Amino acid sequence: MSLESVRAHLAVVAPDIAIIELDTSTATVSLAAEAHGVEPGRIAKTLAFRIGEEVVLVVARGDARIDNRKMKDTFGGKAKMLPADEVVELTGHPVGGVCPFGLATALPICLDSSLQGFDDVLPAAGAVHSAVRLTPARLAEITGGRWVDVCQAMTADA
Repeated sequence: MSLESVRAHLAVVAPDIAIIELDTSTATVSLAAEAHGVEPGRIAKTLAFRIGEEVVLVVARGDARIDNRKMKDTFGGKAKMLPADEVVELTGHPVGGVCPFGLATALPICLDSSLQGFDDVLPAAGAVHSAVRLTPARLAEITGGRWVDVCQAMTADA
């Protein structure tokens, strides 16, 4: 699965989007930002949460923090991050390469409004050394993601 499932998925829904594969790890926001030469906020991290019986993927800017109150207000219940093994099982992607493309299980995708401050963002592409570069609007278009506001407000020194 992983990189190959992302490659197959993008070939169908967005054949114009190239997968960027690097020789270095991009498994964390800081590593990805350094490898791509961008600020950490431009890295679009994908987080998996369980709210009641539902699992939801939230894609947010790399330097944003989830706001528990906003999560509860948005999803109607307490959100718990999934353990790594469950993330791998449900998404088909390794931790550090989790993305909203080529998923093993169809999951609701929510895009935090924090991404909209950038002209382009870099989510992973199913492997710990891969990414794609696209606009937040295109990310929403090809994932069918809905826009939410679930992150803490960014401060001037962030």
